[in-house]
Amino acid sequence: MLLSSPAIAATDTEAYFVFQSSPYENEDFTIKLTDPNKIQEARDILSGKQNDKTHVMGRIIKSPAPYNSKWDYQLDPSSIGFFAFAIEVCDATASYVNDHLDEVGGAFLPGNYWCPWSSKLVKEVSNEA
Repeated sequence: MLLSSPAIAATDTEAYFVFQSSPYENEDFTIKLTDPNKIQEARDILSGKQNDKTHVMGRIIKSPAPYNSKWDYQLDPSSIGFFAFAIEVCDATASYVNDHLDEVGGAFLPGNYWCPWSSKLVKEVSNEA
C-alpha cells in the first residue's frame, strides 16, 4: 500500500514517486528511486525548485513491481532520470506501453527506453507494501 507522506516516504537510499504520463489520462505510475541525487532532484521538481528538467524517463523492465501493481512493467530505478526534451521515438502513455508491452524494445521504444513527453511528477509516496 502506498501512502502520501513524504516525511516517512524515503530513506537515504530509496524513495517512491508518482507521475502521470499524460495530462489527458489520469493514470498514476509509481517509480522507485535509489540514487540520493535523483531522490533530491525529484523532490526539487515537486517543490518547484527545479523547473527545467521535469519529465520522467527510464528503461522499462517487463515485469510488475509490488509498488506499481496496476501495471505489467516498471522502470529500472538505476536508469531513471529527468529531462526537458526528448526524441519522439520514446514517447507514449503508460496505458499504451502496457497494451503494447510485447512490442517494447523493437521499433516501439527502442532499447526499452520510455520518455513520456507530458509526464509530470505529482507526489512522493511511502511504500508500505
